[in-house]
Amino acid sequence: MHTPADYLETARTEHDRAVLQRLARCPYPFVWQALAANPSTPPGTLLELSTARDSAWNDNRLLCLLAEHPGADRSVLRAVRDAVAAKLAEGERPYAAVLALAGRTELAAAEVRQLGALRGASARLRSRLDRRLRIRACA
Repeated sequence: MHTPADYLETARTEHDRAVLQRLARCPYPFVWQALAANPSTPPGTLLELSTARDSAWNDNRLLCLLAEHPGADRSVLRAVRDAVAAKLAEGERPYAAVLALAGRTELAAAEVRQLGALRGASARLRSRLDRRLRIRACA
C-alpha cells in the first residue's frame, strides 16, 4: 500500500484476517475506525484496537465503533468498558460508547451501570444509561 487512502480502502473492504490484523498496527486513526466498522474484523484485532490512542475525538469514536461491532465478544467489550472507564475518570466524554455498551447483553447490566458512577459521567448520561438498561431488561 502506498497512500493512506489505500490503507483506508483495504480496511473497509478486506476480509482476510491476517491483513486486517496488520492494518491494526498502522498509524492512522481513520484506518482503525474503518477496521472497527468492518464486520469481518476478528475479535483479536478488535481487542488490539481497544488500546489504540490518538486524540479524544478519535478515541471516543473508535471505542463506540468497537462497542457496536457485531463480532465483538465479551473480552473485547470488557476491554472497551475498561478504556471507557479510564476516559471518564480522566474527564473525557465517551458517552456514545457507554450507551452502546449498555445495549450489549454480553456484559452484565451491573458491569455497565458502574460507568455512570464515575467522575466524568453527567446526569444526562446516567439517565440515558438507566433507560437503555431498563429497555434491555425488558427485551
